[in-house]
Amino acid sequence: MIVPILLLLYILLCYENFHFHVAHMYAHLGYPNAQHIVGQRYLQGAGVEKNEEMAMHWFREAAEQGHPHSSFNLAVGKLKNMTMEVENLLSVAAGHGLQEMAALSPF
Repeated sequence: MIVPILLLLYILLCYENFHFHVAHMYAHLGYPNAQHIVGQRYLQGAGVEKNEEMAMHWFREAAEQGHPHSSFNLAVGKLKNMTMEVENLLSVAAGHGLQEMAALSPF
């Protein structure tokens, strides 16, 4: 009798964590909606420590199964990382006085 009461108490007090663990279990079983939910939780840090790398992993898993929102989130994540890499490369070029950089005003 005490175990169901403790389980109910855990669910009520730690709903965010409980929901994450259930979704995580289904994500490992290959359910794309669960994979997307786990990706969102990692991206937002809801019920779990924020981790963009893990979020992209789960978005990739769901996107490979045709999940549209995960495909979008994965694309946005790749664009964000690509933009940062491009900015770093252009900053290096500007730092060395490359003349072509004059055409790009922010650098």
